[in-house]
Amino acid sequence: MNGLIVGDPVALWRTAVVGVIAYVVLLLFLRASGKRTLSKMNAFDFVVTVALGSTLATILLSRDVSLLQGAVALGLLVLLQFVITWTSVRWAWVRRMVTGEPTLLLSQGRFLPAALRKARVTEEEVHAAVRASGKDGIDGVRAVVLETDGSFSVIAGAPCDRTTRA
Repeated sequence: MNGLIVGDPVALWRTAVVGVIAYVVLLLFLRASGKRTLSKMNAFDFVVTVALGSTLATILLSRDVSLLQGAVALGLLVLLQFVITWTSVRWAWVRRMVTGEPTLLLSQGRFLPAALRKARVTEEEVHAAVRASGKDGIDGVRAVVLETDGSFSVIAGAPCDRTTRA
């Protein structure tokens, strides 16, 4: 029974030592890759983050994976993240493929039903985002945008009256 709780002392030490080293390696890779890697996450960034966590867990717990193999795997994931973000800054088609585009959900005080359906967002969620931004209601909002990272941007200002515009 004690073996199930404590386990092999050598394996425990291996996990502790490899864990600290792998964690430091991951931090160094992330630091070297730039601030973009640690910025607000879109779907692509989220997948890479999950992959990094899974890789780190495998390095920590699997005797079949050496520390060097794990470091190479972490480095490869961070390198791929860097290459994708570097290319997405330079080519719009890569950016659209990786991050998608923001979606206008409310414009000029009117909900856009097709955009809401496509984004799978309810009017109640938009109202909640408006309230979270400090507004009483959509009357004081020009637009609401669903950003590529899943957050809502509420653009303040009264909806434009097209009849009085020059």
